[in-house]
Amino acid sequence: MIRVLLAEDQGMMRGALALLLGMEEDIEVVAQVGAGDQIVHSALTARPDVALLDIELPGRSGLEAAADLREECPECRVLILTTFGRPGYLRRAMEAGAAGFLVKDGPVEELAEAIRAVLRGETVVDPALAAAALGAGPNPLTGRESDVLAAAVDGATVADIAAKLHLSESTVRNYLSAAIGKTGTRNRIEAVREARRQGWL
Repeated sequence: MIRVLLAEDQGMMRGALALLLGMEEDIEVVAQVGAGDQIVHSALTARPDVALLDIELPGRSGLEAAADLREECPECRVLILTTFGRPGYLRRAMEAGAAGFLVKDGPVEELAEAIRAVLRGETVVDPALAAAALGAGPNPLTGRESDVLAAAVDGATVADIAAKLHLSESTVRNYLSAAIGKTGTRNRIEAVREARRQGWL
């Protein structure tokens, strides 16, 4: 049996996925979690062969958890399953050590086959997303520019961002200005929106 950990914050979706996967003769869902910061603990306890992770989870993102699993449970293969098929997310997932990346609108049979494939050591990526990622190019934002944009998400002031990231206000303004330029937008609200659309944040 292929042992699967399922991380999905929407309870109904999580239950439906577990039910559907459980109907496959060779797949058993051994753990279900609704938050990203529960993934590693559950994986260490349940010892799944494959972790099926959503990206946008409370506590810790699926991308961050994928990197954690690579360190803590290297024998567990990671398959990202998300609503958000963004090129930047795909690139970040692969950098975090994920073996596969699928969007949620595919049939369950395709998901079951992807689980089997990653366990065989194959890489599985949604074809349309792979093509988009190749055309999108790399994330132009530096780590610090991304940090500053992420801190600006909720409309925080320059002073708030500076305090949160332990930077001077002039440094924050410089990072914001650079991020706005690199995203080709007019202000930081648009820059945040574009960076999220691309999957860079």
